Amino acid sequence: MKKEVLKILKLEVQIPQEAFWSIVGSRDENIKYFEEIFGIDIFARGTSLIAEGEEESLDRFEDFMHKVASYFEGGHHLSPQDVRNLAVGYKNETEKSEEKIVGNYETILFTHRKKPIMAKTPSQKIYIETIKKNDITFGVGPAGTGKTYLAMAMAVSYLKQQKVNRIILTRPAVEAGEKLGFLPGTLTEKVDPYLRPLYDALYEMVDPEKIKDMLEKNIIEIAPLAFMRGRTLNDAFIILDEAQNTTKEQMKMFLTRIGFGSKAVITGDITQIDLPKVSQSGLIEALKVLEGVKGIGICRFSEKDVVRHPVVQRIITAYDRYERENEQNSDK
Repeated sequence: MKKEVLKILKLEVQIPQEAFWSIVGSRDENIKYFEEIFGIDIFARGTSLIAEGEEESLDRFEDFMHKVASYFEGGHHLSPQDVRNLAVGYKNETEKSEEKIVGNYETILFTHRKKPIMAKTPSQKIYIETIKKNDITFGVGPAGTGKTYLAMAMAVSYLKQQKVNRIILTRPAVEAGEKLGFLPGTLTEKVDPYLRPLYDALYEMVDPEKIKDMLEKNIIEIAPLAFMRGRTLNDAFIILDEAQNTTKEQMKMFLTRIGFGSKAVITGDITQIDLPKVSQSGLIEALKVLEGVKGIGICRFSEKDVVRHPVVQRIITAYDRYERENEQNSDK
């Protein structure tokens, strides 16, 4: 049988000078990403990228570069990290073509630095649409899939559009039971380290001076989950982060706080439960109890949806495989 010889072609992509560093990255680090993701060889020549590979791979790379160029043509600045995230998202989208959603990924929000925030994978787009359509949405999956970040972007967008009057951000303050007494400092100082990831996302999206004013006026409230008890939350966008570390009682308490005109997003990773017994997780119970309930949406992310360094995907996959093998061995 005659062996088929694959034809290697060459493609040159011109890059505007002002966008070159963002696309190529420091020390050409993004070129290495592109080579791995698209399965081609790339080198820079002046302000052009020369790519060599199979026709289908080159077509995908050219299509991706056109998408990236459209951001810069629209006056939006992308960092090298943004471009890498888009590349990983593009790869995931083409790999999951059977789940691909027709249409462009619309911008949810522009940060105070004019950076566009939008879905980068089909799963992220489904997540955003689920948030829009439901009163309560669960986003479940590994770190790096954009669960909390996109929920925050949706919350800020809803506030700017006056669809809600305030944003409430909460999470279990301590991994198992919110026992804060042994920590030094005031209550604010005690809980601040646990809420810091929420602050970080918020400060990226909203001007810091505006955030200070919003916090003082309680337009934005950041508090440990224990502070939700006894309240009814109307006209608010509420995000419960790290929900895998809620107890069953805490989860039920939170879900019954939702009031009229409110929207809630609950995020968590059921592989990262810090409670003494995994069976106590309120997130695991809620996913079983609320499956199919009207007004509640559930989005599940996998390691393929991780929009970070490609090695992070491989680490998550390796750990999942290792844990499955251990479970199988323990059952024998």
